[in-house]
Amino acid sequence: MTEYITSFFSLFFSEQNQLITMFFSGLLSSTLLPGNSEIIFTTLASQHIVSNETPYPSLFVLIIVATLGNSLGSLITYAMGLLVPHSKKTDRRYTQWALEKSKKYGILVLLFSWLPIVGDIFCGIAGWLRFNLWQSIILIVIGKLLRYLFLLATLYPVLKYVL
Repeated sequence: MTEYITSFFSLFFSEQNQLITMFFSGLLSSTLLPGNSEIIFTTLASQHIVSNETPYPSLFVLIIVATLGNSLGSLITYAMGLLVPHSKKTDRRYTQWALEKSKKYGILVLLFSWLPIVGDIFCGIAGWLRFNLWQSIILIVIGKLLRYLFLLATLYPVLKYVL
């Protein structure tokens, strides 16, 4: 049984499949489905940092793949927001809060699309409010990139110098 479980997980974390796993985890994490891209990212980044090889090119590629997957998932949520009919009022607390912030600050709220819970709502509301698509893409990508750079910035010193 343990061999089966080990071989199953090695399928996802083998060197050949790491970037594919990261991409789809990021994609699922930024839609309405759970994907835990932070856990996958920190696991894969830790492997690169701890190894004796120079981690910089591979970490750069990992950040780019994670950002692209996560951004694409947010754009799917944006597209779903385009399909939602307009209503006058919502009873959900987080949705109401995100809607108020989106109306107050406009498209700049998409810089916070990386936040848990409300980040996905911001992307959906951006589509619902018909924010400019190209500006939305740019701000979503910047927000997602900052998320993974922050994760790496907190992870790297701990693994390299503390452990």
